[in-house]
Amino acid sequence: MSRKQQELDPDEVALIEWCTVVEELFVAAGVPREEAQDYIGDEADWFTDMFYDGLSPEEAAKAALKDD
Repeated sequence: MSRKQQELDPDEVALIEWCTVVEELFVAAGVPREEAQDYIGDEADWFTDMFYDGLSPEEAAKAALKDD
């Protein structure tokens, strides 16, 4: 695979970084890290929608924690 094919799209990088912040907010709220990662993975479509809808990581974490 060429180096160009291995590079992530800037939007993908931003989404991953955004999800990392959401994960940290979950952990700060007392959610075990593995559980937070699993939840974000299981709800990837929902989190992706929130990211593209312009929600901040704080808003997304609040919505997710409220949903539980």
